[in-house]
Formats: sequence, C-alpha cells, structure tokens
Amino acid sequence: MCVVAFAWNAHPRWRLVLAGNRDEFHARPTAPLARWDDAPQVAAGRDLEAGGTWLGVDAAGRCALVTNVRDPRAPQEGASRGHLAGDWLRGDEGAVEHARALLASAADYRPFNLVLFDRQACAWIGNTPRPRALRPADGVHVLSNAELDTPWPKATALGMRLHAWLGGGETDDFAPLLEALADERTWPDAQLPDTGVGPERERRLSAAFIRGADYGTRASTVIALDRGGGGTIVERRWGPMGAALGETRLELPSPA
Repeated sequence: MCVVAFAWNAHPRWRLVLAGNRDEFHARPTAPLARWDDAPQVAAGRDLEAGGTWLGVDAAGRCALVTNVRDPRAPQEGASRGHLAGDWLRGDEGAVEHARALLASAADYRPFNLVLFDRQACAWIGNTPRPRALRPADGVHVLSNAELDTPWPKATALGMRLHAWLGGGETDDFAPLLEALADERTWPDAQLPDTGVGPERERRLSAAFIRGADYGTRASTVIALDRGGGGTIVERRWGPMGAALGETRLELPSPA
C-alpha cells in the first residue's frame, strides 16, 4: 500500500477511520478481502506469494497496515514485511506492547512502516534508517513510502480529504473517501520527493491512484471502526490499466 490517511480518535463515533491504496505489480498473486480460512478472526486481503497482508482487521477490533519504504539506499533484503501485519492480527498483543517488542527484530525485515491499532492505542514502527517506534497523537495522519506524516503531496491531499469527511454529516457514506483514493492527478516536479527512481517515475508515482499495465493500484480500502470494536471494511480491486475487478464490503460485529 503506497498511500494512506487515517484518523485516530478524531471522530465522536469512529475510533479509527482509514483510507488507503495498495500499489503492486499486477502479476503478484493476491486474494481479495475475506475472512481467512486458517485464521477466521482475521479479515484482510492476502498476498499469495508470501502469505501476509498489507491491511486487515481482527475480531477484537484491532487493525494493522504495512507499507514499504522507497529508498534505493535501503537494501531490500530480509523477511517479508507482510507477515508483520498478518502475524500480529493472528495474536492478541496490544499495539504498544507489540511495537516495543518488535524493535529488537525490526532490522530482520525488508524496509517497512507498520501501524497497529487496538481499542486503546495506536503505534507506528519503522526500521529505516534504524528501528524506531512512536505513539501517534489523536488526529489525522498520513503515510506513504517514507516515515509517518512525511508530507508527500498525494498523502497530504488524501489527509485533507479525510479531514473534510470527518467534518461532514454522512458518517456511513464512504463514497467520498473512495473517490479520494481514485485521484489520478500528478504533482509538479518541484513538490515531489527524490527517492532515487528518476523524475519520470517519481512523477508517475505521485498520483494517489496509479494506472499502469504492469504496476499500479491493486486495492482501494476504507476501514471504519467504532469504539466498541465493530465497524465496516470496504475494498475495491483493480487490474491492469485500472480495470475494475470487484468490490467487497464486510460488516464487523462488535466483540462480545
């Protein structure tokens, strides 16, 4: 997933509202959003190559998301970062507790950002350029393929759209957030980061929604979790050149 905005404890009804796009090569095999056969408490899409996930929730009202780090200076070696989200959702540790424990082994994974949410706390962990963890403050945060709240234009724009949605009256209408994730505008070169991929590719990757034959946006997801742990998750899936492949919506009951 290459662009995310989330609101933590910023709405009277929703404890967490998250909107994000996962960008990946279209040839990489992926299963759509569903409850996992081997872990029925987990609801997530699934990377069928490594077995992990980029974003999911569990029956206890916890949520995890992971992004990679776009930095050619960072060796792309180590364990699959998708396991960071999937393994945590299979367990029962708290977000802050797990983040602290993960610092000892974070360097063993490919460069990553991991954000964990339980019903009391939110934690971010990154391992580039060194392992670090923090607790994001209440409010709206953005994430792409750099550190949390790095102001890449597409992330900042998505955060502004989420902030506007929070102030509206239709808190069951996720269409404006899905529309924000479909934004294909690119940004002026002067506003773009320099991550070592060259200006043409930097420009192409500056869009929230990336339309391409080989690489592009594969899933657009909105998650809303209330203070009881229940909520909704909506996933729209995309193929080469942005072809629509379907939508899944799961209602999440509050934990007993």
